[in-house]
Amino acid sequence: QVQLVESGGGLVQPGGSLRLSCAASGSILSIKAMGWYRQAPGKQRELVAVIISGGSTNYADSVKGRFTISRDNAKNTVYLQMNSLKPEDTAVYYCNAVVVTPILIAGGDYWGQGTQVTVSS
Repeated sequence: QVQLVESGGGLVQPGGSLRLSCAASGSILSIKAMGWYRQAPGKQRELVAVIISGGSTNYADSVKGRFTISRDNAKNTVYLQMNSLKPEDTAVYYCNAVVVTPILIAGGDYWGQGTQVTVSS
C-alpha cells in the first residue's frame, strides 16, 4: 500500500503565499509522476500542476507564473509553492501520485486526503 500525506494548507490573504507538501510512503518501487489537483465547492476537481519522473512539469493556465511544483526524489515528496494567491484559488488541494509497487508494476493511482487552502481578506 501507498500513503500520501499532505501538509501546508491554511488561510492566507490575497497576494500571499503558501507552500504545500506531500510525502509518499509505503511499498514504493518508483514514482512515475506526482501532482496537485484542487476542487472548489460546486466545481469538478481540476489539475493544478504535475511533475513527471524526468522532471518535466505542466501547469494549469490559471496558475502559470504564480505556482511552482518541485520534487525531492530522495524523500518521495512533492511541493507546490503558491505565490500571488487569489480568492479563486480557494479550494481543497489534493496530492496525486502514480506509483509503481510490487503489486502494481504498471503503476497505481494514489490520492491524499486533501488540504484546505482559503484565500480571503
